Amino acid sequence: MSFVLVSLISMLVVLGILVLVHEFGHFAVAKLCGVRVETFSIGFGKRLFGFRRGETDYRVSLLPLGGYVKMSGELPTEATTGDPREYASHPRWQRVLIASAGPAANFLLAFVLMTLVYMGRNEVPDYLSRPAVVDYVLPGSPAARAGIASGDRIVRFDGLFKPTWEQVFVHSVLNLNHSVVLLVDKHGQQKEVSLPVRAPRDPDDFSLGDLGLTPVEQRRPLKIAVLEPGMPAAEAGLKAGDAILSVNGVELHSLTSMILYLQQNGPKPVQIKILRNGTPQTVVVRPESSVDANGKTVYKIGFAPEPPSSHIERLSLAQAFSRSVHDNVKGSTLILDVLHRVATGRMSPRTMSGPIGIARQTGHIVALKSWAPLLSEMSLISLNLGILNLLPIPLLDGGVILFLLIESILRHDLNEKFKERVYQAAVVFIVLVMAFGLFNDISKLPAIVRLKL
Repeated sequence: MSFVLVSLISMLVVLGILVLVHEFGHFAVAKLCGVRVETFSIGFGKRLFGFRRGETDYRVSLLPLGGYVKMSGELPTEATTGDPREYASHPRWQRVLIASAGPAANFLLAFVLMTLVYMGRNEVPDYLSRPAVVDYVLPGSPAARAGIASGDRIVRFDGLFKPTWEQVFVHSVLNLNHSVVLLVDKHGQQKEVSLPVRAPRDPDDFSLGDLGLTPVEQRRPLKIAVLEPGMPAAEAGLKAGDAILSVNGVELHSLTSMILYLQQNGPKPVQIKILRNGTPQTVVVRPESSVDANGKTVYKIGFAPEPPSSHIERLSLAQAFSRSVHDNVKGSTLILDVLHRVATGRMSPRTMSGPIGIARQTGHIVALKSWAPLLSEMSLISLNLGILNLLPIPLLDGGVILFLLIESILRHDLNEKFKERVYQAAVVFIVLVMAFGLFNDISKLPAIVRLKL
C-alpha cells in the first residue's frame, strides 16, 4: 500500500476517533441535562449513511475533518418554541457544561491513552533523560560560531535549568528563527552564549543537526550492527561487530554525529579507526553520494549501528496515571506556549500543521508497526483538539462559553443580530485559518519543496 494511501487512511481513522470522542462528550452531557439532540454527525456536509434511534439521527457525512452535535433550538437563527427540552430553554450553567464537555472528553482521552502507553512496554532511550552533553559540533555551524564545542554540557537553555536533550529539542523548535540564550559548562568553566536557531525550509524537518550539534547518545563507541551490501563500508572490509573508535581522529557517539560529519566531509575518503576482537585497526572508506527526497546531496557509507542504550518502562496503573497527568499538563502548557509565541510573532505559524501534516505524521508512525507511538500521537492531537476548541473564538466551544459567561454577568441574552454578525465574522476567520493551514501543509510536501530549490 502506498505511503499516501496509508497516511490518508490513518489520518481519517485517528481524527475520526478523536472527533467521535469530542462530540460524544457534548452528546452525553446534553442528554444528561435533558436537551433533545437531533443529529450526531461525524463529518460535515451531505449525509452519507447512518441510522436513526429515538429522536437522534446518527450519521457519517461527506467531509470527514470534524463533526458536530445538533441540539434542538441551539442555533441563534432558530425560532424557539419554549419547549423545555430545547437547548436555549436550559439554564446557562447547563449550557456551559455541555459546551465544555467536548474538550473535557478530549483531555480525558489524552490521559487514558498515555496511561495505556506507560502501562505497556514503553522503550525509552537513556540519553533523552540525561544531561545535555554535546557530542559533535559542525565547523562553521551556528553552534560552532556561538562557541559551543564537543564535550560541553548545557547547563541552562531558554530559561530551563539542567535541561535534557528532549527539552533542548522542544525549546529549539519553539524558538525557530530566533536566538536562544544558553549557559554551557566547558569542563568546569561556565560561559553564556547566544545560539541562533534557523528554521529549515520545512519546520517539521527541524533537527538539532540544523544547529550543527548532536547529543552524546551513548558513552561507548558506535558499534556496527548491519552492513549494506555493495556500499562503501562493506567494500572497505568493515564487519558487523566492529566498534568505531574515531573518524579522521574525531570520536563520535551517535549515528546522527556520523551523518553530520560525513555531510561536512563530502566525497573525501575518511580514515575510520575500529576495534575488532580487541585489536585496533584503521580502514579507509570513500563515502557514496545520493540525492534525498528534498533534492539535497547526502553522503553515506552504508551501515546501521547498534541502537543506543534504552530502558523499558512498564508502570503500575497508579504510576502510569500519575505520569500521564504530569506529561499531559506539561504538554498543555507547551501547546499554550506555542499559541502565545505564534500570536506574538515569536514563532512562525509555518511550524503548525493541518490535516495533511497530521496525515504525513500518522503515516510515518503507522509504518513503525508499534502501537505506543501511535497512541502517544493520538494523545497529543487530542490534547491539541481540546485546547483549540476552548479558545474564545465564536463557533468554537470556547466562544460559546464566553458568550454564556457574558450573558450571565449581564443577566440577559446578547442581541441576536449582534451575535449573528460575530458568528459570520468567525466563519470567515476560521475558513481563512483552515485555508492557511492547508496551504502551509501543501508547501511542506517533498514535491513542492523540490520545486522551490
